[in-house]
Amino acid sequence: MTPPPLSDRIASLPKAELHLHLEGSIQPATVCALTARHGVVMTEEEVRQRYAYRDFPEFIEVFKWVTSFLREPQDYALIARDLAEHLLTQHVVYTEVTLSIGVMLLRKQRPEANFEALLRAIEPFDSRGLRFRWVFDAARQFGADAAMQVVESAMRCDSKSIVAFGIGGDELSVPTKEFRPVYDRAAQMGLHLLMHAGEAGGVEKIREAIDLLGAERIGHGIAAINDPQLMDLLAERKIPLEICPGSNIKTGTLAKQLHREDVRIEDHPLPKFLRHGIPIVLSTDDPAMFHTTLHEEYANAARMGLQEDELASIVEMGFEHAFFSAKESPPA
Repeated sequence: MTPPPLSDRIASLPKAELHLHLEGSIQPATVCALTARHGVVMTEEEVRQRYAYRDFPEFIEVFKWVTSFLREPQDYALIARDLAEHLLTQHVVYTEVTLSIGVMLLRKQRPEANFEALLRAIEPFDSRGLRFRWVFDAARQFGADAAMQVVESAMRCDSKSIVAFGIGGDELSVPTKEFRPVYDRAAQMGLHLLMHAGEAGGVEKIREAIDLLGAERIGHGIAAINDPQLMDLLAERKIPLEICPGSNIKTGTLAKQLHREDVRIEDHPLPKFLRHGIPIVLSTDDPAMFHTTLHEEYANAARMGLQEDELASIVEMGFEHAFFSAKESPPA
């Protein structure tokens, strides 16, 4: 039986999106513009073929390829404007966008110059009802020293719009404990603390992110479905999971966590998490690469069997668990 479409009420509600990678938002047409800037002519169809990966390691390779064309501050300004226009079509009024500072540093770029260009690019959107905040992100596989450089870069940028530090990348690489000094330093600077955990890794990665690093929100965290006690802890401490259903299907991580060869969106544990009392932040992760939108992710949640009041509660949780300052007025 075909589930009903997303109601006009839910579709039109103002929303927050909190787990969104800028570099993963680059639509094929924009990729073509970027590559042309740097002497590589590609068609949109060729980019779409690149975006057709089969598993998480292949996705990482595609991410590396796309970001290889982000070479100058104006490249970042271009993709930030495109993302802002897209978010307005999704009724997003507040977003915390993850920026791969670790990749910039690896490529010997100046994050401060790139970030200044980003801020100029998105400034006009504030008057259009869209507020941006930023998460400075390190790649786990680059190690703790490189992650510390990301934190120091946030300090040099010295912007109130940088609200959090997080780590993504290959969560099966460097042991979590090695990043504790990095998270301590980020906390000293007043940054909120995030961690991708329990996406491709097991439940222990989520526990370590909470217990060793003090993570306030968990990126993905779908492995928690395999540990009832961990689900209890997340519910009791009100630690949100940043859930990105389309991403979990496309990367094969949901199939891995459920120990199955094939999964459908209806198999996602989001409803079990929500009904267990775990806060849910619904997001797109890398919307262009995962061929999704925030509207589609709410439709996915409806396909899982969530009722309209449950979907509305998820919309509200996006604002409740955002990192805007208590001194700021909440987004309208």
